[in-house]
Amino acid sequence: MSLFHLAPLLISFVIALVLVWPVRYLANKYNITDSPAPRKVHDKIIPLMGGVAVFLAFIITTILLWNRLLDGVIEAKHLIGIIIASIIIMIGGILDDKFNLRARYQILFPIIATIVVIVSGIGIKYITNPLGGFIHFDEFKILLFWYDGLPYYFTVFADLFTFAWLMGMMYVTKLLDGLDGLASGIGVIGSFIIYFVSLFWDIANSATSILALIVAGSLLGFLIWNWHPAKIFLGEGGSVFIGFILGVLAIISGGKIATALLVMGIPILDVAWVIIRRVFFNHGRIAQADRKHLHHRLLDTGLSHRQTVIFLYVITGIFGLVSISQQTMGKLTTLGILVLFMAILAYILVKKTSKQQSID
Repeated sequence: MSLFHLAPLLISFVIALVLVWPVRYLANKYNITDSPAPRKVHDKIIPLMGGVAVFLAFIITTILLWNRLLDGVIEAKHLIGIIIASIIIMIGGILDDKFNLRARYQILFPIIATIVVIVSGIGIKYITNPLGGFIHFDEFKILLFWYDGLPYYFTVFADLFTFAWLMGMMYVTKLLDGLDGLASGIGVIGSFIIYFVSLFWDIANSATSILALIVAGSLLGFLIWNWHPAKIFLGEGGSVFIGFILGVLAIISGGKIATALLVMGIPILDVAWVIIRRVFFNHGRIAQADRKHLHHRLLDTGLSHRQTVIFLYVITGIFGLVSISQQTMGKLTTLGILVLFMAILAYILVKKTSKQQSID
């Protein structure tokens, strides 16, 4: 890694590492904390709002390296859109951490943030067709307005696909944030995978690679504090921000949606299974929390907190690395293998935990 790439990583790492301390102090001072509960794995009060330090490290480093990030593919309006959307996410997260907002109010902030990003011009304009060529989503446009000499369109299919993609990614990482260091560590791995993808497929020294390293450094600085036993949690804003920024990076790196799906494959499949189980089997609400996530089941088999997190790191890293040099068909094949792996793992864990419960 050259100094050109090392600088954004180190700058964001140091800023996040330093900023966690005052953020932690403020969270404790204003009682923005998470208390122990039966479905939770921690046994003492832990401050929230750690995502604020990640967010600030990302924003500060982005501003410091602003000119290096304007490479023609990424424009100033894109960065402004990302920053405004991130602010909205953090405001919603802090309010939820403090006042425990109802789900219908929580979702407003990710929705508004996603719309801001789309209006800024970031969108999934096409995906690679496994049979050859591309599938375009940007052919049907509706002109909304002109601003500063630039037209702004509602690109129907592209914008709807982008909206669904970013909302899905945000709620995957939100639900993933159940163990110390899990969501933040997966975010680090995802950022580095997108960085390596940018080296393989994008132009040399692209802004995408720099942004990915800024995200990785910001999360690494926080992870020092968030590693088990955690001294601070991400909070609502931080967990949602990770999914948001990874989703955006996947888009601006050239529509590497399949790569992001492989990196986040285990959490996505876990969330999908949890939603299906809650709706069709338990007849409960989707937002109702429980201890049936994959990481909870791994804990129930006897793995320690750190062993569970490292196991999920390794699986995420393997599938992410495999995807780097693959074409679309290879990624789809790997995704099929991932689904099969998840199904087998889930079956083994359910059988093992059920056997232990019957013995108890």
